Amino acid sequence: MQLTERTPAMTTRRATDNSKALDAFMATKFQIDAMLERLKALSDDHFEILPDEISWGPVGTLNHYASLLRQITDAAFKEGEHAA
Repeated sequence: MQLTERTPAMTTRRATDNSKALDAFMATKFQIDAMLERLKALSDDHFEILPDEISWGPVGTLNHYASLLRQITDAAFKEGEHAA
């Protein structure tokens, strides 16, 4: 089919209502914000571990938490294995 002045090269699409996607996005963002606030409070309280209670168990747990957070930050900021 040849394009003429009367035949548009592109089809026109109707505007999409993205309100449901926006609502879902914001709901998830609020969930993330709440999780970050809780983690910050727990960190401020030294993960509820007293200095006398520090052993290799809590160190391992903290390293695990850091590893999981690193996966998230690497993906979010395109770093680590997600780097371009």
